[in-house]
Amino acid sequence: MKAMSAAEATAEVFFTAFEALSKKEKRAFIIRLLQHKEFSEDLADAAIMDKRRNEPSRSLDAYLSARADRR
Repeated sequence: MKAMSAAEATAEVFFTAFEALSKKEKRAFIIRLLQHKEFSEDLADAAIMDKRRNEPSRSLDAYLSARADRR
């Protein structure tokens, strides 16, 4: 088993604490997280990336070229 980084260890501690909460406490915590604008935006971005994970990708140059052709 690979050693955890400090960030991974901290995340593990927080996740373990979250798992120990009651259902009501978990709900209150999640609501609080979703009220945090930056976290909410990051979560939405992560959901979009996960949903589009299997879509074909293209390079920035290809995107810019296609965009320029549309003008």
